[in-house]
Amino acid sequence: MNISRTFIDFFLDREHVPTTGSTLIPRLGDPVLFTTSGMHPLTPYLEGEPHPLGRRLVGIQRCLRTTDLDEVGDPTHLTVFEMLGSWSLGDYGSNETLRWGYELLTTRFGLDPRRMYVTVFGGDEQVPLDQESLRTWQELGLPIELTTDDNWWSNGPTGPCGPDSEIFVWTGEGEPEGTPTTDDRWVEVWNHVMMRYRRHDDGSLEELKQQNIDTGLGLERLTMLLEGRSSVYETSLFEPWMRIVPKLWPLDERSQRIVIDHLRSSIVIVGDGVHPSNTGRGYVLRRLIRRLLTILWQNDESRSLSDVPIELFEHTLNHFHQGETVTLIRRILIDEEIRFSNLLDRGRKVLSHERFHKSLDDTDYEYLHETHGLPRELVDSLR
Repeated sequence: MNISRTFIDFFLDREHVPTTGSTLIPRLGDPVLFTTSGMHPLTPYLEGEPHPLGRRLVGIQRCLRTTDLDEVGDPTHLTVFEMLGSWSLGDYGSNETLRWGYELLTTRFGLDPRRMYVTVFGGDEQVPLDQESLRTWQELGLPIELTTDDNWWSNGPTGPCGPDSEIFVWTGEGEPEGTPTTDDRWVEVWNHVMMRYRRHDDGSLEELKQQNIDTGLGLERLTMLLEGRSSVYETSLFEPWMRIVPKLWPLDERSQRIVIDHLRSSIVIVGDGVHPSNTGRGYVLRRLIRRLLTILWQNDESRSLSDVPIELFEHTLNHFHQGETVTLIRRILIDEEIRFSNLLDRGRKVLSHERFHKSLDDTDYEYLHETHGLPRELVDSLR
């Protein structure tokens, strides 16, 4: 089954128009460094600007999140991932989107409703209980958990936001038990956001001109569930990575996942036109590369990104439909590796000075960074 095609076709049958998936680079003037969700490129239209393709949209958006960086290495978190999304720009409401979500997951993707659980916004001092979503799920017969903070979605401290309803699937052995907030074997697969408000700087909420629906379904997590795997890394989406990397560099499971994620993400970021630098997007890329190299070199400093076969570059660029050439991206990553290796050598020499044979204070860290280009985290790793 082609999961993405099945998803798109389902919503095409319901009068949605496909949008072109954007790159990781947000539109000009957007304050964020990278696109973090499927709705991000649609923000002006969620706020009321007419969309040229109409009020019902469907699409696939590649996203990058660094807020979950410490989670990468577990079975489900990734730095760069793909989000399947459907949107109503002031058209239908939560009853329709939740029923369609249930129908798609159970009848098209074949998930067992007995292994599903949903959460609904339970209300707080500003916004009441989401009665429509609660009633819809009750009619569909799924178990429901009410929460507040876990069922409120926003793309930042201000801007469009609203209550959401999340669909979870049981991944444990045997009969399901517990609830999504009490047992992490319940894995979130699809979030339906009722985008009804705008939050202001003072924390107050204002109703948007139109009531929107914004849904996000992670392709990698859905693939994991449909293929019956215990992690996203074991799915067909990562087939060449899991076949090649363990033979190339023997690592423990968590380290292997981080290296695969960061290297794959770096390829995608460079494929979208970003180069390593000390600021902005380039610094995010630089951190990912240095993070994976630090893991690789813990036990063997001879390991190199030049060991990575062309196949992994080609597989990633083809999957994300990127036009950058493999040789250029490979060269950029290897050049960054050389730069980092030289920085480590310089750092070791500087830190060997007796001035630094003590606990370092903020003045020391500032000197090392400003004078020698050694960031604090690098200094700490060398001591």
